Amino acid sequence: MSLLSIFLFLLVAVTATLVAYLTKQFQEENSNYFGEIQPMSSQNNSRFVEKEKVFAETLNGRFAMLGLIAAVGAYLTTGQIIPGFV
Repeated sequence: MSLLSIFLFLLVAVTATLVAYLTKQFQEENSNYFGEIQPMSSQNNSRFVEKEKVFAETLNGRFAMLGLIAAVGAYLTTGQIIPGFV
């Protein structure tokens, strides 16, 4: 087994573990936010929307970091940011 195939296997394993962790955390946070009873007053309702925005931005940042890791891995293995793209 070559060094490159070991590295690729390790990269795929770490990425799969990270995606599984993020999916589990997304499901837990999603059940936390939507499991709450929505408040009836307008002041408390705006706080509920803010929690959703914070959660969306957190999830967006996590997936952006995952994309960055994938881009670095592609560059290290092929020498191109998008393999096969001229």
